[in-house]
Amino acid sequence: MIARVLLVDDDASVREALGQTLMLAEYEVTTAGSVIEAKDHIAPGFEGVVISDIRMPGQDGFALLAHVRKVDADLPVILLTGEGDIPMAVRGMSDGAYSFLEKPCPPKELLAVVERAMQTRALVMENRALKSQLETGDAASRLLFGSSALANGLRDSVRAAARAGTDVLITGAPGTGIAKVAHVVHVLSRRDATFEKRAGAALNPTALAEALALTADGSLFIDEVGNLPADSQLALNEAQDAGHAPRIIAGTSRDLAQEAHAGRFNPDLFYRLNVMSVTIPALKDRPEDIPVLFRHYVQAAAEQAQIAPPEIPPEVISRLMLRDWPGNSRDLMNAATRYVLGLSDFDSGEVPGLTEQMAQVEAAFLMQALRQNHGNATEAARALKLPRKTFYDKLARHGIRAEAFRE
Repeated sequence: MIARVLLVDDDASVREALGQTLMLAEYEVTTAGSVIEAKDHIAPGFEGVVISDIRMPGQDGFALLAHVRKVDADLPVILLTGEGDIPMAVRGMSDGAYSFLEKPCPPKELLAVVERAMQTRALVMENRALKSQLETGDAASRLLFGSSALANGLRDSVRAAARAGTDVLITGAPGTGIAKVAHVVHVLSRRDATFEKRAGAALNPTALAEALALTADGSLFIDEVGNLPADSQLALNEAQDAGHAPRIIAGTSRDLAQEAHAGRFNPDLFYRLNVMSVTIPALKDRPEDIPVLFRHYVQAAAEQAQIAPPEIPPEVISRLMLRDWPGNSRDLMNAATRYVLGLSDFDSGEVPGLTEQMAQVEAAFLMQALRQNHGNATEAARALKLPRKTFYDKLARHGIRAEAFRE
């Protein structure tokens, strides 16, 4: 979200002083000298907050507040009051203002209130986007969360596999949600047909035959297909040759191509299953998806526990984004459950300020780029659209060594 501030005040000197303070804090500032001028900049999707003086000629700050509430009741409005205007400020708060500040306003106090309002607005916008995705999207949009390029690529791969209607091989590290992705592939292509899930290790030839018969009109998901017994691998291959097999969606956290090459998995079966492949990215490669995933898991855990979801302060999100999450989505889901139950240590210790939090997030993105490019700093800088010198400066500032990510 772009951090925008709409600053409304009829006093040009006040607009200039406050605007400079906000711009130095890296906010994108739009100024207006009247309520009429300000209205042109207010829309339901405004990515930021409004700061307005109360006393202005013509329409005052209360009129602007009422207009904002009508356009978007969740858009924070911070009112500026002069000396002796405290009763008016109280009225503004009762009318729905986010906060109020007394002029002249110390920069530190202004920025602290704006920062909190921005965090509130960011959460509102994120929840709206997620709700829209859940209500209007297909199964891939509704069930596979994340806004990163990798998350978008995963959804595209799932849709392509569903459209193809062939067997599908889904690969991913443990905890990435292979079974969930398999179910989404099925729902997108055969919503009303049977979907059966079986563990590969448990499918001896007799159990395999029963599972194939149950899913003749639908999809059979074989979890950890690499554990399918050798005689069952042969039986499944023969059933497919005879045209007696339903659609097979196979999942594995192993390198099945290498297993087939080494003779530990039936090569013919591998090539049959690999007609369409879907690879689920690890969570460490898409840290920008962690906030939305964590909030979703917190909401789900709170509903299950029948308690109100706890607030998730920015410093918690910052700490989450710095973790590698070897257990991937399952690991993050467990962390969310512990957080809801008050068993987490995310909020222990001194709370870092905005600068430290931003530094933590920046370091996470630098490490992600290096990890995805196998420690090649030039390619990592290009992926982040940064000049090489700037990229190296940032690595030095965070104490990150590119060679540590080389394989």
